[in-house]
Amino acid sequence: MTKKLLFAGIATGLLATAAVPAIAKHHAKDGAMHSDADLSVVISHDRRKDDKARDVYRNPAETLAFFQVKPTHTVAEYGPGGGWYTRILLPYLSSNGKYVAINGDSDSINFTSRSREGRSKSWPERFPDAASKWTDVSADKIAAFESDEVPDEMKGKIDRVLIFRSMHGMLNGARSDSELQNLREILADDGMIGVVQHRANADASYAMSKGTKGYLKQASVVALFELNGFELVDSSEINANPKDTKDYEKGVWTLPPVLTNKDEGRSKYQAIGESDRMTLLFKKRP
Repeated sequence: MTKKLLFAGIATGLLATAAVPAIAKHHAKDGAMHSDADLSVVISHDRRKDDKARDVYRNPAETLAFFQVKPTHTVAEYGPGGGWYTRILLPYLSSNGKYVAINGDSDSINFTSRSREGRSKSWPERFPDAASKWTDVSADKIAAFESDEVPDEMKGKIDRVLIFRSMHGMLNGARSDSELQNLREILADDGMIGVVQHRANADASYAMSKGTKGYLKQASVVALFELNGFELVDSSEINANPKDTKDYEKGVWTLPPVLTNKDEGRSKYQAIGESDRMTLLFKKRP
């Protein structure tokens, strides 16, 4: 079945929501008790002074609690981009856990010759230094790999893979199946994948929900994971935004933080805020 038929024909409807506590306590592997109060310290740190305006839309404490992220976990962040979540996850995990950055397989991405020529180092070589500057965590403690180049000794050892607003990019690049298969391979048997993704309306047209506008149907994302060996554990409305009309000619980037229309309608889109988002948790199917 082609991607177009899959995303055009999957049954619509939003999944049931789940209540999630904002604060939770976790037992570390050594028996000590860790509190998400530590996470609160990380979230409130001055290194995030330019990020904090997004917290009201991205709800990092509640989202990571829903994904059941513990400070002792090995956590892979897929497509960390400019590091908004990296500046939370890396300091939070640096003492008792491990942070791993994962980017897509570059062999499946069509770069222009100019962009290739401008890259003196590959992304896995560049990212640790950048993340170290963001967080003051030593670069030698930061692992970064393309999804198809994770070392064998790390495969099956990742407790959580977190994918923030990147599913549409996988689909637009026709690499969602291969990427999810790569991520499945590195995930521990009892590991889970947490997803936050711009959400199209359940009855949205194919044109508005195929990913080129940034939006996907929640049922379509669930079906895609199921096809690649996962099952849904839970869903949440933590990152929902009912103000988002999802009908913008230029897609989700019309809204903050991009505001692609610049001054045109700026106050209107700022009043809407960031996009309506699904928040989903998956586990590997045996």
